[in-house]
Amino acid sequence: MATTNDIKNGTVLKLEGQLWNIIEFQHVKPGKGGAFVRTKMRNILSGKVVDKTFNAGLKIETATVDRSDFQYLYQDGEDFVFMDLDNYDQLTVSGKTVGDATNFMLENLTVTIALHEGNPLYIELPPSVQLRITYTEPGLQGDRSSAGTKPATVETGYEIQVPLFVENNTLVKVDTRDGSYLGRVSE
Repeated sequence: MATTNDIKNGTVLKLEGQLWNIIEFQHVKPGKGGAFVRTKMRNILSGKVVDKTFNAGLKIETATVDRSDFQYLYQDGEDFVFMDLDNYDQLTVSGKTVGDATNFMLENLTVTIALHEGNPLYIELPPSVQLRITYTEPGLQGDRSSAGTKPATVETGYEIQVPLFVENNTLVKVDTRDGSYLGRVSE
């Protein structure tokens, strides 16, 4: 058991039999009345995001979550297979749990997987990854209708917006949080 004073980003709470991951929190001390903690939480199973307010000092149940580094090996139908970098055991994770991370995962990528009682909860990608552009239209120098960007498909099949000068087969750095282009990578 913990109190609301122990809440921080990444804390996993057990509320009403479900696991909730804290995305944002704010301790509030109004001039009148008691202090409270305002949180934004994501349901680990459904992905639903809700706002919840707790009174300060309230006892809450936290879930034990182990975070371990795994290497992405391959996709097996709807599931994804990862290898634990500590003991080389393989872990199969459902496509639903992996979610949008598939847009940025190439074989041999090291990711962090959060486990609760041996069950994978979610995957944390590195902040950025290097991906190769597989297809993009040639950029026309006078075309500024789209603010100097054009769509490009990367090797995972995901489409990002890149500047007009980026060509096919270019290695680029992509932000895994929002899929934005961060720059070219020299080879």
